Amino acid sequence: MRISSVLICLITLLTLAAHATDKNKQSARKAPEKKLNVSVSVYAAGDIAECKKKPAKESMAARTAELIAAGLDKDSTARAITLGDNTYPIGSPEEFSRCYEPTWGRFKDKTLPAPGNHEYGMPKALGYYNYFGELAGPDRRGYYATRLGKWLVLSLNSNLDETQMEVQLSWLKEELAANKLKCTLAFWHHPAYSSGGHGNNKNMQDVWKILSAAKADIVLSAHDHNYERFAPLDANGDRDDKNGIRSFIVGTGGAKLTPMFIAKGVTEIRDNSTHGVLKLSLHEKSYEWEFMPVPGQSFSDKGQAACH
Repeated sequence: MRISSVLICLITLLTLAAHATDKNKQSARKAPEKKLNVSVSVYAAGDIAECKKKPAKESMAARTAELIAAGLDKDSTARAITLGDNTYPIGSPEEFSRCYEPTWGRFKDKTLPAPGNHEYGMPKALGYYNYFGELAGPDRRGYYATRLGKWLVLSLNSNLDETQMEVQLSWLKEELAANKLKCTLAFWHHPAYSSGGHGNNKNMQDVWKILSAAKADIVLSAHDHNYERFAPLDANGDRDDKNGIRSFIVGTGGAKLTPMFIAKGVTEIRDNSTHGVLKLSLHEKSYEWEFMPVPGQSFSDKGQAACH
């Protein structure tokens, strides 16, 4: 009788243990998978390294570089974006080695660059392409596409002649047609729309219209040495809060700031007293922006919006 009782107890315990194991397996199967964080931060500015009056480490480019370096140190997935006129006055190899390298060159391997008009002060912008190499895109053409998180990111060249621009436009259409991502960011040097000293740039109007047709979300540019954020604009530059492109001019990377004309009706905020960088947090279906001033200067700008 005692043996039978012991056997019964053992069988009961084994049965209970088996049920518990099955239950745990079912719970594990039902547990939702954790979603991976697909958000990516980028830090952007143009009109950067100018060392005519001060050595690189004392230049304003060094101060904006500190803002970016601090962000990149905290987040290995973050990237820097240059919006052209990376060095002054002519984009020579010496300028890149003497002024850019000690400042923004600190995070060169995490940089997505674009060329400006000052780079083309050298024949075929050789200083720019020699310095950035493959980071500047293939074939020294100055435009390329990449993916950051759930975003398509397009670096374009606003310095091309008419024939070269037609090739870039065809390439852009193909990239956008093949794109399966919800959100799109494009950047280049000369702004399509600006109330700064240089004003609107007709050379990039066709690019803007192609991006508008594809419902791109953000365009970044520089050239005017100030910060300006526009309301979302349609293909013709008219306000379109539902489907328009939100654009930022961030010519505040280090070069001397310059005067602005009368603000446009679609200008939401602007400033030409503060150096700094624009931080974009690119989420799966939305984005946030924050203009970060260098220490000692106070202008800032924050906001958020959904992708189209």
